[in-house]
Amino acid sequence: MNETLLPALLGFGTGLALIVAIGAQNAYVLRVGIDGRPGTVLPVVLVCALSDALLITAGVLGVGAVLGAAPGLVTAVRFLGAGFLVAYGLIAVRRALRPGALVVGGAAKDGRRAAVATALVLTWLNPHVYLDTVVLLGSLANQQAGDARWWWAAGAVTGSFTWFFALGFGARLLRPLFARPGAWRVLDALIAALMLTLGVRMALGA
Repeated sequence: MNETLLPALLGFGTGLALIVAIGAQNAYVLRVGIDGRPGTVLPVVLVCALSDALLITAGVLGVGAVLGAAPGLVTAVRFLGAGFLVAYGLIAVRRALRPGALVVGGAAKDGRRAAVATALVLTWLNPHVYLDTVVLLGSLANQQAGDARWWWAAGAVTGSFTWFFALGFGARLLRPLFARPGAWRVLDALIAALMLTLGVRMALGA
């Protein structure tokens, strides 16, 4: 039992330690969770968690070595991701300057599609995601002997699902606070600062 449980627990803890760090993806999931539009939170959470699962699996299979041999690809993703973060940060600035109260229900279908598309972009155009999941978590998993690497990876994937579901669906507890426009102004100002900072740092290669 220890041969499977211990690697899984180590993977779970390591995965959480990396994923819980404040970043563009987590900030967006938090905002979607607070907004709580019907049919939007679950798809966004699944996009983030399933993307992590795919990337961690790719790392265990050795894709991290391929990325390391193709620095040009990582650079291209870095600049695309930086551009998107800056653009999203400017959108958040506009929202902060013109906040609105929380409206529950009545989400349009296009709103759900836009939320899912944004989650996909924030995940797949962030080079740090590849470094954390494919390279780092993949390397740590492959340090385990034999099949233990897959138990370690399963633990890391479980940590990702646990975090994103807790963040996305737990954020609804803050909805009474965000029924006031002022609260949205503060949240969007913080998101704008985070997105713009990350975008500039990413463009500079930091």
